[in-house]
Amino acid sequence: MRRLWTAITRTLCVALLVAAGLAAAATDATAAEPPRWGFAVVRSGAVVDSLRQAGSWPDGLKVEATPGGPGQVFVKFPQIGMAAGGVAHVTAISQSADWCQVQDWWQSGADEIVAVQCHRHGVGPIASWFSLTFGHSSQYLPAPQAFGYVHWDGSAVAAQFNSSAPAAVNTVEPWTAPGSWRVTLPGLGSAGHAGNIQVTAVDPAVPARCKLGGWIATTAAQSILVRCHDATGTPLNTGWSLTYHRERAITWTPPSYRFAYTFDNAPDTPGTYVPTPYPVSYNSRSAGVQLNRYGVARKQVTFGDAGGYRSNVQVTAFGYGSEFCNLFAPWEPSSTFVSIRYVTCYDGAVQVDHPAMITYVAR
Repeated sequence: MRRLWTAITRTLCVALLVAAGLAAAATDATAAEPPRWGFAVVRSGAVVDSLRQAGSWPDGLKVEATPGGPGQVFVKFPQIGMAAGGVAHVTAISQSADWCQVQDWWQSGADEIVAVQCHRHGVGPIASWFSLTFGHSSQYLPAPQAFGYVHWDGSAVAAQFNSSAPAAVNTVEPWTAPGSWRVTLPGLGSAGHAGNIQVTAVDPAVPARCKLGGWIATTAAQSILVRCHDATGTPLNTGWSLTYHRERAITWTPPSYRFAYTFDNAPDTPGTYVPTPYPVSYNSRSAGVQLNRYGVARKQVTFGDAGGYRSNVQVTAFGYGSEFCNLFAPWEPSSTFVSIRYVTCYDGAVQVDHPAMITYVAR
């Protein structure tokens, strides 16, 4: 475990030691706009789980899903349509080596449509279950709370938001190797690693998956490396979405919503452990965060007192390689806690212990 955490720390630090020269980003927020957000779980065959959906739309409305081509689903979030902006994240829910990507999102009347495409390693498009979020933010936060996102469309920043100040602009710089970028979130810094990061591939045509490749936290900014790969594990230049959140949920949910996150940075630890440094874990209910290894690539995550009847989970792999992670099964909320069984990671079709970030939000 010590060797693995040492390697992870080296990845966090070495991967991002370079000066500026970053591309400017356009803002995706005005103080006058209310946040728009939604989440849902979609089952195989495009059936939306009625107990795992919520959003900023009026009560009584529901998320809808329509199958497209093989492995493709169009998800409609009601009454939160935007002409442009926002970010979307998706995580496959499967007992196989499945991953899902976002193809695109757009406004349709008053609604927002998100196109999702799922794949199985070595097989191709597959009708997998998945957990999906979409959000647009427009409100600023006092430290230590922090929230920022970037949508990279493959060649430029298409949307971005930074909660530290209206003048704060997130930037992206293509990195030294193919399929990698450095993202800088100024004003959202921390004294050491704190918060949670989620990354999702966004590509309308090519099978793609993206992950967190490195992370440096300073008091001035968060500096994050994104890495993307194609279906064979070859580095890929593609689009992606990234969200950084600290002491906030991954979507801009009301204060009454519960949320928690953690970083499984020592996945080969036997039995139960709590990740360190402690600020990489947070529970809005001031309750516990606990990880338990049940075997290779079988990590149960428990967030105390965070259970809710409408909820969402996202997972992002961390590291240099083409490994990726998904959810083995839907999470299990109760009145006192939520149990995520399990976060499972893959190297190709082989299950492996691999670092991952996990985030949860519930009504």
